[in-house]
Amino acid sequence: MKPLRSVAIFAAVGALVAAIALPAYAAAKPAEAATTIQQLAADDAQSLVVASQATAAPLSRGTFTATTPDEIAKKKAEEAAAARAAAAAKVASTAGGRVNTAGYALVAPGSGEVRYPLPPGSYTEGRTIGGGHQGVDMLAPAGTPIYATAAGVVRVSSESYYGYGVGVVIDHVIGGQRVSSTYGHMTYGSRQVQAGQSVSAGQLIGFVGSTGRSTANHLHFEVFINGGIVEPYSWLAANAG
Repeated sequence: MKPLRSVAIFAAVGALVAAIALPAYAAAKPAEAATTIQQLAADDAQSLVVASQATAAPLSRGTFTATTPDEIAKKKAEEAAAARAAAAAKVASTAGGRVNTAGYALVAPGSGEVRYPLPPGSYTEGRTIGGGHQGVDMLAPAGTPIYATAAGVVRVSSESYYGYGVGVVIDHVIGGQRVSSTYGHMTYGSRQVQAGQSVSAGQLIGFVGSTGRSTANHLHFEVFINGGIVEPYSWLAANAG
């Protein structure tokens, strides 16, 4: 029994020494023997860039500009006018050359020589020229006032003017050019002018209705320059301002 107990004691002491010595040995292992992040990356055939090696990409400031609200609004208006002019040119290409897309700007915008036929904000833009439709439809409630787009002489004022229903046609000279404007689908009995009468820009001539060949309240507005059709929305944008 004594020899066996001595062997057990020696074994226990040996195990205790090993348990204490191995962690110390591991802690004393040289730092260079440890695996680095770069080595791990190399094993995966990848490249690693640490923060100290990264470089900032150059910032290009030529791709953006600071603009004011007024500049933004002006830019949008220019883009809208360009889009309308492009639409008019497209219509011209399919209308056998009858649509005049040149010389839209006859006077300085905002000069007062050319006015919008309906009050700003009172209408929404509807159909434009094309497919036998020679003007634009300005959608507005019945009774909305209609004004002469420029000074001139009334050529037509009728309660039954073909498909226009209650209509008025005015002849103008704007920027040295012969211009005529047509206003259709007015309310019955609303005409404020007669044929042969001189009118001024912005003068009340009638009220929006749905007469003639019309299915809803709106103003049908046409513009001709020297006998050629022009796209009215673009023409107003270029001259009324």
